[in-house]
Amino acid sequence: MNILISLICVQNYTLFLSMQKLSQIPINLQNNQYLFQELIRRVTEIATSAQSPSDKLLHICELMRYSISNYDWVGFYLVNPHKANELILAPYCGAPTDHTHIPFGTGICGQAASTLQTFIIEDVTAQTNYLACSLNVKSEIVVPIFYQNTLIGELDIDSHKASAFNKDDDDFLKKVGEICAETIGEYLSNLFRTFT
Repeated sequence: MNILISLICVQNYTLFLSMQKLSQIPINLQNNQYLFQELIRRVTEIATSAQSPSDKLLHICELMRYSISNYDWVGFYLVNPHKANELILAPYCGAPTDHTHIPFGTGICGQAASTLQTFIIEDVTAQTNYLACSLNVKSEIVVPIFYQNTLIGELDIDSHKASAFNKDDDDFLKKVGEICAETIGEYLSNLFRTFT
């Protein structure tokens, strides 16, 4: 038991050091690609680690939130295995949200789920179908995640800056989603067993 606790502490400390190193890199157009490449490497390490699926998804959220200055809320919404056409909140990093269940078509997350398309919202106040989480949120990106051509969830990122996201973020988050697809499958499988 003590060995297991020690391994978990070392793993968490390694993640902390990695996030600290990445957070010291100023984001600009010249090193954005380097940052995304380094984050993809770290996401892959986390996704293939021995952690539980829930811990993997949480640590991936934490890594992105604390490494990219305009990622103020990072979370996964997953397709509810118990109710058709509904998303459920999964691990996230950021302020608490009341939006734990979102029907397809409702809000930006629900629209992304129903259309199977990425949504990049430059100004959330201009949206008529927006579920407000915080007055501080100015822009949002939602990227669907697929496994074997089936929607299994999405990555939702909020920013306190307007027009914070672009195609580079979309490409990066799609890669993160691809890496996380198997972990999400494990997470949903565990969730399904919990309720049956």
